[in-house]
Amino acid sequence: MKNSTLKTVSEYIEEGIKNAYSYQQYRNLVSDLLAEGKSTGNEQSEALTNYSTLNDRRMKRWDKTLKINESVADAFSNTDVEVTWVVLTEGWCGDAAHILPVMNKLASLNEGIDLKIVLRDEHDELMNNFLTNGGKSIPKLIAYDAQNKQVLNSWGPRPSTATEMVNNYKEKHGGLDAEFKEDLQTWYNKDKGANIAEDLLNLL
Repeated sequence: MKNSTLKTVSEYIEEGIKNAYSYQQYRNLVSDLLAEGKSTGNEQSEALTNYSTLNDRRMKRWDKTLKINESVADAFSNTDVEVTWVVLTEGWCGDAAHILPVMNKLASLNEGIDLKIVLRDEHDELMNNFLTNGGKSIPKLIAYDAQNKQVLNSWGPRPSTATEMVNNYKEKHGGLDAEFKEDLQTWYNKDKGANIAEDLLNLL
């Protein structure tokens, strides 16, 4: 009889949406936790708090300076869509600090896009349905049709160019090291969200 308690993917998503944060609520949550010397997530450590602090600064900067390419902004504004973007993430995630501000800017261009931020560690079953190569990589965006309770698509944990960079480096060096992670941050800063915006436009 155990199987009767298993939920469908859409039920896990609906549960996530009930416990979700708006972008601003999420930003406030991360800041409030940092004021207590904590980060989001089940695991607490000095390293994770330090990452969260760094990411909080990054997101503040992107919130102020990010500009979406005009043609991409037009395409987003003029697409007829009704979709909920459910994004699994945590405050300590470096990729998320660059990606979430772009998602927020894009979602604000179209009333048909509802952005919901869901904490990964509080929604393990949901995360397990959207693994990347068997791992709980974040941020993970689930494009969800709330009306018909259907998953339309998923995206993440990185934009296409960054994913290619990661795969090439892993192939050559067997894994990612501190040097690569620094290079990746530099790439995000130079790209200014363009690759993320293009990917998400294709997702629409």
